[in-house]
Formats: sequence, C-alpha cells, structure tokens
Amino acid sequence: MGVCMNEPNQRRVRLMDRSSWEARYATGPLPWDSGEVDTHLISVVEAHHLQPCPALEIGCGTGTNAIWLAKRGFQVTGTDLAQNAIDKARAKVATAGVQCALRIGDFLVDEPPGGPFGFIYDRGCFHVFQADEARARFAARVAGLLTPQGIWHSLVGSTDGPPREAGPPRVSASEIITALEPHFEIIELRSTHFAPEGEAHARAWAVVARRRTIYPG
Repeated sequence: MGVCMNEPNQRRVRLMDRSSWEARYATGPLPWDSGEVDTHLISVVEAHHLQPCPALEIGCGTGTNAIWLAKRGFQVTGTDLAQNAIDKARAKVATAGVQCALRIGDFLVDEPPGGPFGFIYDRGCFHVFQADEARARFAARVAGLLTPQGIWHSLVGSTDGPPREAGPPRVSASEIITALEPHFEIIELRSTHFAPEGEAHARAWAVVARRRTIYPG
C-alpha cells in the first residue's frame, strides 16, 4: 500500500479494499513503488539523528524503505494490507540479507509485532483517510504504538499546487495539525514534493512529530 501517483479516480482508490490492493500488487501499475529509498525518510533519519530502535513502517509495500532502515540497525516491522506486497517484500528482504518482521494486516485493527516503537514511518497512508474522524483515529493509533517521545514521520499529499486529475489525496496543513496535535508535538511540517523532487503535480507535506507526554493537570 502506498501513495497512488497516477490514478484518475482518487475517490475509488481511497475506498479500495484489501482485494483491490492485492490486485494492484499482482498486476500493477505501482507508480508509488519506484524501488528507490524515499529521500525524505533518509533526510529525517539523518537530520534528526534518529538512532536504531524498534521501527514500524505502515504500508510497507514491497519493502524498499524497510530494508534501508534495517541496514542502518533499526529493528523493523513492516505491515501492509496486501499479501502480494508482503510476499514481494519478503523476497527482497531475503536478497538483501537483513532481518525484517513483515506482516499482512490492517494497521488500525491488528497489533503489529515488535512494539512499542521508537520510530513509525508511512509514505502515503495517513492521507488515504479523508474524514477528520478517520485521520484523528489514525494519529491516535500511531501515538498508542510509540514509546514516550517516539517519532512519527509521514509523507502526506498536499493541497498546495495547481489543480490535477491524478495523484495522491490532498490534505491541508490545518487538517494535519487538527489530527496530530492532541497526541503529538509537531516538530516539522514542511512543504515539498513526492519523488522525483520538483515534480509539480505531486506536492506533499513532510511531517515529523514527537509523541506528547501528557502531564496531570
């Protein structure tokens, strides 16, 4: 599961069920699966000096980013709705010679192994949930799986940029803040692009947030 970069009917994609994702990973196209590590993930890990820890990738797809994290010492769990995605990821993990716990499952329902996590990452999953209540539920779920002061990095389709008929769902900065702020200190909310850099039709928000510590009033 990931960001749908060239999909003409965004509403249909947002409502895709597990069988639809299985079909996409079986026959394509997979425009979000470039086989290249997300440059935003690399930047966040390096800029924020994130140290190896238990890490979760939500919607890991075929495992490219999970493998990158594992090579840097993170104890990685990857989850995806599609068994076909997990099968492809397991093959890539075996070839890479790293350890990743890869599981099929619904992030909002199923308990991923290996938690609590010091770092959670998703590229294009949070923005699939277009209702305020659903985004708030997603953010609360992430917070509940993080260690105290744990970090969440998400790449989110942005409302910035010109109108377009295809590409990722679009979320405003205020909608992100509304969902995250009850549970997170927002460290970074930066306007950028999906890959490749400068591709104007695919603007994004790079979000970095730290789980809040709630003190008794």
